[in-house]
Amino acid sequence: MRLSLVICLAFISTLAMSQQNTAPTLKSILLKQIKTTHNVEEWFTPVNVAIDGLTPEQAAWKDNSTNHSIVQLVNHLIFWDAQSLAKFKGEKEPPFSGDNNETFSGLDKGAWDASVKRIDSLLTAWEVAIEQADDAKLQKWYDTIAHIGTHNAYHIGQIIYIRKMRGNWNADKGVK
Repeated sequence: MRLSLVICLAFISTLAMSQQNTAPTLKSILLKQIKTTHNVEEWFTPVNVAIDGLTPEQAAWKDNSTNHSIVQLVNHLIFWDAQSLAKFKGEKEPPFSGDNNETFSGLDKGAWDASVKRIDSLLTAWEVAIEQADDAKLQKWYDTIAHIGTHNAYHIGQIIYIRKMRGNWNADKGVK
């Protein structure tokens, strides 16, 4: 009798737990994608961790090729995330000539701290915008938002690669 009671209680507990776990929604999926490129560590390192602790000199370092510096990569993300967010919110978009090379701006070491704060606040603004959006808007924008997360992750990988090459990446932060 006691064993069947324990089994019955375990079954009821499992059933109750499964009913509490709601199915993911488009909103929850898109929000998770943005958060994991912002400040939530899961499958890969988010941008806040990738750029944490960089000095302006480290962020501005550039090899002698056409490769970008970390600050240029961050400013590129800022530009495109801001451009897309303005469109999403129905606001005026930042000016753009159409030349993507111009979005990789900034070798100014003095502006590094502002770039770090700007990428953080911009991704927070994206999270708020997604959270506040209704399902109809998310249905219209899901492809763009998903690509923003992918684009962010791609450039975060470049940032970590540069840091590893330069010897200023701490493997305890998530990428060995």
